[in-house]
Amino acid sequence: MTAHDARLHAFRSDLADARLKGEVSAERFVAGRPARISASVADIRKAPRADAGVNTQALFGDDVLVFEDAEGWAWIQAERDGYVGYVAATELGGRDHAPTHVVSVPRTFLYPGPDLRFPIAGQLSMGSTVTVTAAAETRGTHYAVLPSGEAIIAGHLRPIGQIAADYVAVAETFLGTPYLWGGASGFGIDCSGLVQLAMRMAGKNVLRDSDMQAASIGEPLEPGPDYAGLRRGDLVFWKGHVAVMADAKTMIHANGHTMLVSLEGLKEAIARIGYLYGGPTGFRRP
Repeated sequence: MTAHDARLHAFRSDLADARLKGEVSAERFVAGRPARISASVADIRKAPRADAGVNTQALFGDDVLVFEDAEGWAWIQAERDGYVGYVAATELGGRDHAPTHVVSVPRTFLYPGPDLRFPIAGQLSMGSTVTVTAAAETRGTHYAVLPSGEAIIAGHLRPIGQIAADYVAVAETFLGTPYLWGGASGFGIDCSGLVQLAMRMAGKNVLRDSDMQAASIGEPLEPGPDYAGLRRGDLVFWKGHVAVMADAKTMIHANGHTMLVSLEGLKEAIARIGYLYGGPTGFRRP
């Protein structure tokens, strides 16, 4: 990371965040307009084009600042982790209601009303935030009702501020989830997205990309001979990759080898990954 990493600071030669005035050069500085992600999952792209690469994703209810709206694209910065990029303008809405709950299961459905027999109206990922305005019960199933009248299974939510005790246990709920480059949701996720989302649910907001995480999460760790010093929750980094230790010998990671979130022996992974990409570049303990 640099002092003004473009992934974390909104600046271009023609336009920049007003908070960066005096620190970067730009033709014009603007204050970000508050907005909120209204899509289930919003791709944050490198450029304002549908064929541009996806760097990361924002989830329903995430607050963002908008610096530019042009030709159907918004240049935004996510407030939760500072990530900068472009999203479709149609995926933004206002901050009309204060969120009260967060989705606490990998994936859940939105129903047009409090009845699981209704055709679904949408789906949400773990980490999405919603505003619950009422409760309902249908045939013994409890629902949380949103301002739109849509409903979610109440047991799939928890109040904002209530956090998981073990971020690794959260990561384990994603086993079998498809690997997706830039993915940050229960519908598809990459290695650093898994770390970020699991830690978020345990009350710790961390940066998005693996190089950022390798420089900022917890403290560096020397695992010792034969990696005997590692324990559950420790992070193992390679160039462009991160895994979470599930126990002293096994790690969980979203990976392009299985194209899933999967468990793998640490030594087996080191041998397999090393063949193409070299050995681990570091270890950290959150």
